[in-house]
Amino acid sequence: MLILGEHDERTIAQLKDVAQRAVRVALMADGHLGYVMPIGGVAAYRNQVSVVGVGFDIACGNCAIRTNLIASDFSRDELTAFADEIADTISFGLGRTNKEADAPVDHPLFASPAWEALPGHIRDDLRERARAQLGTVGSGNHYVDVFADTADDRTWVGIHFGSRALGHGIASGFMALGQGAKWGDRVPEQEVLLDLDSELGQRYWAAMELAGQYAYAGREYVAQKVVEIIGGEKVDLVHNNHNFAWEEEHFGEELVVVRKGATPAFPGQRGFIGGSMGDDAVIIAGYESGPEPGHDPIREIQEQAMFSAIHGAGRVMSRTAAKGSRRGGRRRRGAITRQMMHEWTSARGIVVRGGDVDESPHVYRRLAEVIPEQRGTIVVRHTLRPLIVVMAGAGVVDPYKD
Repeated sequence: MLILGEHDERTIAQLKDVAQRAVRVALMADGHLGYVMPIGGVAAYRNQVSVVGVGFDIACGNCAIRTNLIASDFSRDELTAFADEIADTISFGLGRTNKEADAPVDHPLFASPAWEALPGHIRDDLRERARAQLGTVGSGNHYVDVFADTADDRTWVGIHFGSRALGHGIASGFMALGQGAKWGDRVPEQEVLLDLDSELGQRYWAAMELAGQYAYAGREYVAQKVVEIIGGEKVDLVHNNHNFAWEEEHFGEELVVVRKGATPAFPGQRGFIGGSMGDDAVIIAGYESGPEPGHDPIREIQEQAMFSAIHGAGRVMSRTAAKGSRRGGRRRRGAITRQMMHEWTSARGIVVRGGDVDESPHVYRRLAEVIPEQRGTIVVRHTLRPLIVVMAGAGVVDPYKD
């Protein structure tokens, strides 16, 4: 069991519980409490996949595009206008549908045979809901950002979201089937391990990979759309999932590796990792050993981490603690105010649209402090300073909510 960074007792307890059923486990430096398996957790299984380990937002991940534009060429008024256009053009919110005429609703993934993995009575409805949501961002910590590279002042666009209602429907449905219930039944959130040799396991794997294709298509659509809004062209693309499962070789055997809020980071493999709405983001790559043979302590840590890395800075405050709560007709104030959030982002000159206090920089660790806790297993290739942050607003309504 590898634990990178400092974590509270409940997070460690979650990891230890998962370790009772997994072959190997690890926890990244941005780890915190999750559902059954901690966020930032990595678990390897023999020919099994953990439905709750992959999670409900299957294939949530990050996408970044480096453009041909120089950030300092933009005036403050231009950045403000870009932020307004992004917020107006891109659809944010849990149940929102894409309102743009060029949304990729005819993407080849909608004709994939993988849809046959879903029960017939929900297949068409879920596919059409997914089609309507492709290229929408969602809410919570999902975002669209525009950055300046601190080294050469190039402009980057960064995106974070997952497979939307499609992933949630797949996870919920297979969670029920894995516990002997019917698709659509409410069941306890507990670890369900599906054998990949079983019919149910094969169906889940096909559906999970379909959700991965869906998430990739959505993120790349949104990222390219934002590049067009700011008048740029794509020069480079960095893209990765962090809620997914992969078949990989580790410790001399084939294993199924589940990364829940953890980024694949094999030697030289790049990833985009965000901080918070008020902090820098980074483009990283997995550490590459030198040409000389011999003992390499960093490589040993990489192997124990199953070549995984952080996916963000990591929360240090729950949403309820940040926003407060209402109980018994009484309102308990949260620890963070909108003024506090505004003062932080304004001091850095960031143009913010949307976002609520539960996503304020105050509720996250500082990414620059978390990265060293990965103990050299990742190398920062680019540091990205935020210029624009666009997220779902506090009052966004979810039209699909019951």
